[in-house]
Amino acid sequence: MVLAPMAGITNVAFRRLCRQYGAGLYVCEMITSRALVERDATTMHMITFDPTEHPRSMQLYGVDPVTMGKAVQMVVDENLADHVDMNFGCPVPKVTRKGGGSALPYKRRLFAEIVRAAVRAAEPAGIPVTVKFRVGIDDEHITYLDAGRIAEAEGAAAVALHARTAAQRYSGKADWSAIARLKEAVASIPVLGNGDIFSADDALRMVAETGCDGVVVGRGCLGRPWLFRDLQAAFAGTPVPAGPRLGEVARVLRRHAELLVEHYGEQKALRDLRKHMAWYLMGFPVGSQLRQRFGLVSSLAELDDLLGALDPDVPFPSDAEGPRGRQGSPAKVVLPEGWLDDPDDASVPAGAEVMHSGG
Repeated sequence: MVLAPMAGITNVAFRRLCRQYGAGLYVCEMITSRALVERDATTMHMITFDPTEHPRSMQLYGVDPVTMGKAVQMVVDENLADHVDMNFGCPVPKVTRKGGGSALPYKRRLFAEIVRAAVRAAEPAGIPVTVKFRVGIDDEHITYLDAGRIAEAEGAAAVALHARTAAQRYSGKADWSAIARLKEAVASIPVLGNGDIFSADDALRMVAETGCDGVVVGRGCLGRPWLFRDLQAAFAGTPVPAGPRLGEVARVLRRHAELLVEHYGEQKALRDLRKHMAWYLMGFPVGSQLRQRFGLVSSLAELDDLLGALDPDVPFPSDAEGPRGRQGSPAKVVLPEGWLDDPDDASVPAGAEVMHSGG
């Protein structure tokens, strides 16, 4: 079980909350390799790990093999993490227009050089490097089988496939058959599946239908960190617990707030928590006025008052199951000019090594 890195979500507070529900790999927010190398203050705070967190899992984004190698060497030299994941799946325009994220595997040689640089830097310390990517840029530019074989050949410890193209973003349905085809093509390392896992049953079906070695969960755990408890039970063959009543959800939400305050301080923590409110309260009969107040909460005292107004005995609603988080609609992928001309061009995209983290 893997918690997918999500910008603005998988900080140390949310990872700690999820970890209490079961063992797994809980990956931090996406970190820009250049920002890490240059010790950007915001980035250095983003790579905070809880003292009890093990393995410490860091996801890096980059388009330059040299910078990526330096970033992983820094992870090794300063003992910053126990595992490095590499992001080649982000479909956000600010990333793809620079040739990064889900645009990059189209450039096979450059992709290989970046993976090779990371693996070589990590290998002496025994730090595994894994690679996550999408099916392709769009239906006309499918890259995942080449990406899987290249990552395997360059020494990646595992690969993970989000079974959508970049053009799909988070819309429509994930094509789990692509995960099965990748599993057939990549035989010597684990293949993990990602996309449309919103319940324990979804995870079991993905493994049964694709033969994948594990699951990566993103949007499915938004407002539902206990999903990892459900997954652990399902994979162990034990009964999956019933969804929590509203009182238990309120306790989890309050704990989430406490952990965010530890990380950010109260003012920023409560602002950050606001985006989680709709996910935690999804499907519950809370009322529009109270729901709106949760979305504007600004202090722990105010949060406690709002939580006190909830009926703790309301059962978990059936319509809280299923898709949650951003879905949006398909869109043309924004790429650098001439990006599709030569898939074997190993040139680093001009101006691509931006400082931003997340995406």
